[in-house]
Amino acid sequence: MTALNRHPLPMRTRFDHSLVLTYAVDPAQVAPLLPEPLTLDTYTGQDGAEHAFVAVALVALRHLRPSVLPAPLGFRSVMTGYRVLARLRTPGGKTMRGLRILRSDTDRALLALGGNVLTGYHYHRSAARVSRQEAMLRFTVRSRDGQGDLDVTADLGEREPLWDGVFATPADARRFAGPLPYTFSPDEEGIVVVKAFRSSWRPEPVGIARHHVAFLNRFDGAVLANAFHVSDVDYGWHRGELR
Repeated sequence: MTALNRHPLPMRTRFDHSLVLTYAVDPAQVAPLLPEPLTLDTYTGQDGAEHAFVAVALVALRHLRPSVLPAPLGFRSVMTGYRVLARLRTPGGKTMRGLRILRSDTDRALLALGGNVLTGYHYHRSAARVSRQEAMLRFTVRSRDGQGDLDVTADLGEREPLWDGVFATPADARRFAGPLPYTFSPDEEGIVVVKAFRSSWRPEPVGIARHHVAFLNRFDGAVLANAFHVSDVDYGWHRGELR
């Protein structure tokens, strides 16, 4: 990774929809995906089983641009991202909770190109679509390699939290709902840390009527642990910091 790949530009956008599905997976399957000094952000259930988590973020956004530009010059896009929930312990003893991005998909070729130049988020150009019919919100993605294919439908009218299969309480489920405040990218000289900022972030639990996610086929026994949705919020990222 070069200095150009270290998220050098602060970015801003507005989320029309952000739907995040978090899957519980066996820690042994995902631990090899985190380089030191990153460690898994895990949860121990009531049965004593330890869970790691892979979050699938489905986002319809507009006005995506470097923060110095006015909103009308930004892009509209449908994007998906696959992340491992991780922790980074600083030399001062602070623990930062965040995400290591394994793959990203966007329906805009220029965003895929720019994303791979300016970040280490592994962008792919894919055909993506979002639609809404009453309370049902659907995301579909068809990728060139098939690994980013998905078909997810959320019932925004169902407010019963999806949590008791893994988590002991709704509060525990929300703690792993995301998006977490930091993104971590491995670099030859350390870890690039990007801090996010947002306004009026109040995600609500939603029901999931359908969730076919090809990327998860690499993880045996992945279990949908929670699903949260938020809409019409401003969001952004500071420039990356090498640690």
